[in-house]
Amino acid sequence: MISKKIIFFIILIGSTGVVASANAEPTVTIIMEKTTYTYCEKLVYSIKVSEITGDHAIIHIRDGEGGKSSAIPIPIEKLSNPIPSLHAFEKDIFPVGKYFIDVQYLGIETTTEFNLIDSDNMCISEAMQPVVVRWINGEFTDGMLISGFQNIVDKKLIYIPFEFTEKNIDKLNIPEWVKSVAKGWVMGIISDPMFVQNLQYLIDEKIISFPIDRENEI
Repeated sequence: MISKKIIFFIILIGSTGVVASANAEPTVTIIMEKTTYTYCEKLVYSIKVSEITGDHAIIHIRDGEGGKSSAIPIPIEKLSNPIPSLHAFEKDIFPVGKYFIDVQYLGIETTTEFNLIDSDNMCISEAMQPVVVRWINGEFTDGMLISGFQNIVDKKLIYIPFEFTEKNIDKLNIPEWVKSVAKGWVMGIISDPMFVQNLQYLIDEKIISFPIDRENEI
């Protein structure tokens, strides 16, 4: 004959799939989406906890040379909390090598690691996004936008042949319809390569050019 205790145990298993002991030690685990990243990718991981206290987890990102980010407070609202990064790895900011993620929560400190490797991946620096947004809104001229690409974006990604001066920077012409492409890039609908390929084509075909260039073609 099955005892009432065993029946109660079976009911718990069937309804929740987990039986937690009141004396169990709290746990904090970092679940990595992957352990090797390349430039232009975003770091993605989850913090899995056994208890929700209402407190924030405190995160630090360290590199292999001892550099450490400031404390990043993350609200813990579920037992499993995805932590997607808002920013991709950029070559001029993050050197290749080993990195560590330190998490403090429930009085526990836990660490995991990942590697950043070099690759042929190239992306538009995030410093360009506010420039593009201000251009879309009419705050920056066409020349200021292209000058931004010339100064900020890797020349392997896009080649800007113009020589800008104070006198000509406001005379460059970009077709108005290009703003719809730029809006798609800002929204994440259009990829970095597709955006710069569009701009490069327009520059190579002299569709983006100074008025004097067009006059010489007539």
